Amino acid sequence: MIDLSTPPALQTLAPALDRFFSNAGEKIAAIDREYDDSQGSPVFTVGGKYTTRGWTEWTEGFRYGIAILHFDATGDESSLGSGRRRTVEKMASHVSHIGVHDHGFNNLSTYGNLRRLMLEGRLPENEWERHFYELALKVSGAVQAARWTERQGGGGFIHSFNGPHSLFVDTIRSCRILIQAHQLGHVLMGEGDKPISLLERALLHIESTAKYSVFYGEGRDIWDVPGRTTHEAIFNTKDGAYRCPNSQQGYTGFSTWTRGQAWAMLGFAEELELLATLSDAALEPFGGREKWESLMLRAATAIAENFIENTAADGISYWDQAGPNSHRLDLSQPADPFNEWEPVDSSASAITAQGLFRLARYLKEHRRPACESDAAERFEKAALVTAASLFSEAYASADPAHHGLLLHSIYHHPNGWDHRPEPDKVPYGESSMWGDYHVMELAVYLQRLIQKAPYLTFF
Repeated sequence: MIDLSTPPALQTLAPALDRFFSNAGEKIAAIDREYDDSQGSPVFTVGGKYTTRGWTEWTEGFRYGIAILHFDATGDESSLGSGRRRTVEKMASHVSHIGVHDHGFNNLSTYGNLRRLMLEGRLPENEWERHFYELALKVSGAVQAARWTERQGGGGFIHSFNGPHSLFVDTIRSCRILIQAHQLGHVLMGEGDKPISLLERALLHIESTAKYSVFYGEGRDIWDVPGRTTHEAIFNTKDGAYRCPNSQQGYTGFSTWTRGQAWAMLGFAEELELLATLSDAALEPFGGREKWESLMLRAATAIAENFIENTAADGISYWDQAGPNSHRLDLSQPADPFNEWEPVDSSASAITAQGLFRLARYLKEHRRPACESDAAERFEKAALVTAASLFSEAYASADPAHHGLLLHSIYHHPNGWDHRPEPDKVPYGESSMWGDYHVMELAVYLQRLIQKAPYLTFF
């Protein structure tokens, strides 16, 4: 369980963030110099150098997004040039990609961040350049929404690259791009020129995720505990019926793969923030604000409490809450990346920490009951403890020869894809592009809080 007794003050993280940003600039430049783009998108490191391995090119936007966010934090024009140039040169295929569920990852990290910086006045206003970014976001949101499966009960979901039977918990973060496209005035056009609401599809996917990917201690199976998540929910495509939980990257569908839980934590928190900006009139056709706020808050708070209860004292996650040797781990102590039983996945904590900060802020600003104030304080403490660990020397890489920003990240432990130094029994010491992106995004988020700069959102 995370030790909430002595969380650091937010301002005390500033020196670690400064070191992190300084090291990041060197690493961004090193990857640009050393990585062979002909091999495909960089995914994770082996021996400290980025290499490729994956099902799709789902990490490419993270690479360029890291550079764009580094400019956001530091004003480094070389990082901006790298991220903006490669977005234009490399990202068009991701905008129109009909075979994946990760449009929110790739395209909000690039086109979305560049548009945001222009709207904030960090980039010079250029109407045609801004329209270019907005067109990419509109098309991406519609293409993602078209990857649709109807389910029983009148709902549906964006199905994963596994096929129309498969709901991934990850995909809640692609709902962001549907709602962003909706806010830009776009719709998905269907057969017979039928307009399909991108907001409605995003909300229905969020509902499916909350209902089937998150557990609430209601006895759905004998391992049903509040806040547990499953990586994949399986449906019968003939009649739309839910069939069972499953996992691709976790230990089992009946255990919590911690990065999947992290995607849900941050996804629900960000979408709650966005929900607060929508008018009652916009939400009324889909059941009204109370329906969607209650659904998202229930899921987000259950996950947050589960994370606190089932994570090591320093806020760093192991890869799965119920791996085969998890019973040998002592969660009352800081996580040990070098243990011989189960690997740490720091990327899960980097993603979750941002979700905890956002959820705590939402509860403080939009909810009033004393119980929710207590929860907000607890979530913020957990986020601060986790952030302090992530930006410590144990996890934030300062080695100029190592490409990664965040050490001890895991990709696919069941498949054995992660580098394991001999003769050790578990992988450690490596980085991932999603871990590096999200720890950079967390760093920018925290820097803005400390400096009282404009609050960071994707919309």
